[in-house]
Amino acid sequence: MPAIELPLPVAREPMKISERVASLPWLDARTSLWAQGFARLGPVLDRAQCESLRALYARPELFRSRIEMERFRFGRGEYQYFAYPLPALVAELRPALYRHLAPAANEWMAAHSLNSDFPAELDDFLKRCHARGQKRPTPLLLRYRAGDFNRLHQDVYGDLVFPFQVIFCLSRPDEEFTGGELLLVEQQPRAQSIGHAVRLGQGEAVVITTRHRPAKGVRGYYRTNFRHGVSAVLSGERFTLGIIFHDAA
Repeated sequence: MPAIELPLPVAREPMKISERVASLPWLDARTSLWAQGFARLGPVLDRAQCESLRALYARPELFRSRIEMERFRFGRGEYQYFAYPLPALVAELRPALYRHLAPAANEWMAAHSLNSDFPAELDDFLKRCHARGQKRPTPLLLRYRAGDFNRLHQDVYGDLVFPFQVIFCLSRPDEEFTGGELLLVEQQPRAQSIGHAVRLGQGEAVVITTRHRPAKGVRGYYRTNFRHGVSAVLSGERFTLGIIFHDAA
């Protein structure tokens, strides 16, 4: 009996970053942002992408500045801001994420009764930043080693601020580092602060509010103040990618 020839499987092209970002649970993310000021997006980057981004840290020509946190009493550890042009993967992630966050950003501004209209595309938003003198790119890589930490802070950089930013863990927890949880603290008016500790897997992303969250009260919405940081790394080395959408003055 002659052998039956089966069709060869068709190799699929890897999913583009924009497609992967579009497939994330954005409806759930927006609900979580309204409820608690942050939203886990799940895995976005694969291991190879995480390791390729980490490898960029050793290439100073890709960065505009390097900050040693202990020198400025920001904590311990260091980070570097990318220069323009951004590396390809970062340059793809930034507009893809912005596109899905801009509608929520406009909803938040309306809840705050602020007259702000964020355009649908990142390039148009950056034109506004640059017109105000905010021309320095803000995506960054952070490196923490044993004993390093990041004090609670906000990433503002100028008058024009996008209300969200996205954080990616590039290292494998428990295998490459321990400790180093993302810390979020929400200060509510006339009440004690609420704290969250977020443990991310490699390649996982979380959206957090940059400064405020609109919380629903009996008389409408009021603002709660947010700051974020990183708890002490207990062992190993932890790399993080931060995607901030407004440029710096």
